Amino acid sequence: MKPEGNGLISDKNKNRTDAFKCSSSATILDAMKKIGANARGLVYVVNDEDMLVGCVTDGDIRRWIINGGRINANVKKAMNTDPVYVAEPARTEAAAVMAERKIESVAVVDSKMHITDVVFSNAETKGVRSSSLKDTPVIVMAGGKGTRLYPYTKILPKPLIPVGDIPIVERILNRFARYGADRFYMTVNYRKEMIKSYFSEAPHGYTIEFVEEDKPLGTAGSIRLIKEKFDRPVIITNCDILIEADYEDVLKYHIESGNDLTIVSSLKNTVIPYGVLYAKENGIITSMEEKPELSHFINTGMYVLNPEFIKLIPKGKIFHMTELAELMMSEGRRVGMYPIGENAFLDMGEFAEMKRMEERINAGFVE
Repeated sequence: MKPEGNGLISDKNKNRTDAFKCSSSATILDAMKKIGANARGLVYVVNDEDMLVGCVTDGDIRRWIINGGRINANVKKAMNTDPVYVAEPARTEAAAVMAERKIESVAVVDSKMHITDVVFSNAETKGVRSSSLKDTPVIVMAGGKGTRLYPYTKILPKPLIPVGDIPIVERILNRFARYGADRFYMTVNYRKEMIKSYFSEAPHGYTIEFVEEDKPLGTAGSIRLIKEKFDRPVIITNCDILIEADYEDVLKYHIESGNDLTIVSSLKNTVIPYGVLYAKENGIITSMEEKPELSHFINTGMYVLNPEFIKLIPKGKIFHMTELAELMMSEGRRVGMYPIGENAFLDMGEFAEMKRMEERINAGFVE
């Protein structure tokens, strides 16, 4: 897609336009997959006559899930039934409509409400999007050995393994920095001098305080080594993941929901590569299902934690963020999740996932 002279991006190719449509008979899960594939954060909903009847965004779906909605429910349960659109003869007004409504896309329709085009704002910038995370502490857990990526990690520590031409941990920091984050704490252990040396030479516009482990302390244990007493929610992330989400919205949701701990969770679809049999007593088969797909929300390794709960982490012991979450839940604390789509979570922890991460970066889906 190339910017047009009016500062808009137009998807005139039918196949690309179809990427932004889903049927009104689709499920929430189907819509999430479509949104993940088009990487634009929304789909327009059309009925059996291919007429525009609604729009659903990743935010709409997130609110549906957070409020207890099922992902196999009909997409109409979560969609906006009053989508913004412009008629084909007035397509030149699309930019003004988007600016007025403060939205990033608009559908173009013909006289029968068929979508003929989807137009996007070209206002997005690769610079700092906002200052919403300024002064928000971000802790990056970078002390592990990365044994699943051996033999790469025999040469480089996992945080410095490049994805494209940039080390994974630098991509993580840069993404937070685009939201104004400028206070980073990086816990290090394995090949820590190499990590510290890299960042002492690389230009960047933020400060990094290295927190050195003398021994492995798990994904949470090293947080107790940080001497500063935080007075606001802390973002914690693994060093081998990329999360394609609005970090400002993640923090805002954590605060407004009243959560003590928020876990960023990703949809994960798993296909069982066999026919599954369902049976009753005496082994009598009642039904069969060919290669069913199971859907779950998984822990991505990114969290927002209220600072008063850091004291629950034991000093000098191996302790993981999952253990902290379980401890907080056992005490009746509010532990919630911020759901994202499957394609919005990229994990470099295994070779297959690292390849997928590189493919999405090369395709321009990830910066």
